[in-house]
Amino acid sequence: MNTQLGVIEGFYGEPWSWGERADYAGFLKKHGFSFYIYAPKADGYMRKKWREPFPKTLEEKLTKLSSQCHSAGIEFGVGFSPYEIYLSPFDLEVKKLLQNRVDAFNRIGVDKFGILMDDMKGDLPGLAERQIEVVNWIAARSKAKQFVFCPTYYSLDPVLEKLFGKMPEGYFERLGTELDKKVSMFWTGEQVCSKAYSEEHLRSTAQKLGRKPLLWDNYPVNDGPRMCKFLHLRPMTGRPPEIGNWLAGHAVNPMNQAALSKIVLLTLRAGYEAGAAYNPDKAFRKAAGMVTCHEMALQLERDLPAFMDKGLDVLTGEEKESLKADYAVFLESRENDTGKAAREVIDWLSGRYNVTKDLFLTQ
Repeated sequence: MNTQLGVIEGFYGEPWSWGERADYAGFLKKHGFSFYIYAPKADGYMRKKWREPFPKTLEEKLTKLSSQCHSAGIEFGVGFSPYEIYLSPFDLEVKKLLQNRVDAFNRIGVDKFGILMDDMKGDLPGLAERQIEVVNWIAARSKAKQFVFCPTYYSLDPVLEKLFGKMPEGYFERLGTELDKKVSMFWTGEQVCSKAYSEEHLRSTAQKLGRKPLLWDNYPVNDGPRMCKFLHLRPMTGRPPEIGNWLAGHAVNPMNQAALSKIVLLTLRAGYEAGAAYNPDKAFRKAAGMVTCHEMALQLERDLPAFMDKGLDVLTGEEKESLKADYAVFLESRENDTGKAAREVIDWLSGRYNVTKDLFLTQ
């Protein structure tokens, strides 16, 4: 399997801790993944505060994380969103501010540079031309090995036009012909959260974008006001390994729950390795046992309907308390990530990870 697999921490709501990120470096390398990209929406200095000076403490933490990833043998990346930079002229003042960020990322040691213009206003004349100018300018000044642009319209899902305005005519065609060929492009599929990917769709997308897309896989992410009410723990399906022929890479956007996300990631890896012989149920049991322990794996499998079908709004108070008690017995376990995963289940049941609509919009 030659497809580059990795993780992009690109969700809304509560981000991972620095300790969890450092732990992921070793986990990803051990299980055949090759990159981690730092892009939490909650980090304003990577998004809406991009014009402000980059905090020294944040640069130090990212430099350390970059070093930890490199020591583990995986690539380190950032997802940088110069929020609505294209709404004003790309003049010397804006370029100076942007150069400050590029310089910081060069010092940190960024291998993959994600330039993200998703979840921003899009119904503007000359949108593609404005974005191309910014992206090509960054690519010419960064020391990163790979550049990945996330367009404002990163899927065929009609919800994007409802939220960010009608896509300008010829948007993809302009990007495909004028964006520097060394720049890859993120794509989430036919939907923002696609349940499956077909080779036919990805082939046509590659033609449309003028390059193979780098898949931004929005499963098992659970960050929105609606999705945060569920734990997306069922194994990956609908991602046959042959889609790798039409990808520049496969990046998974995980859940706010770092330990539990490992289970789903391992099933994706299993699917790529097994091909047509992939058995999702067996892959889940094996992955859950590797991340937690045999007993907790069985309990997680039993509770999948509660976590993924019912969710917090349907589970009764009594059911939530019963589930908390069931997982509390694992809190002190030091076997693998059993204790951490149990804490995440209990905290989720307690509403810790709830994302409000206001938070969703402000980040």
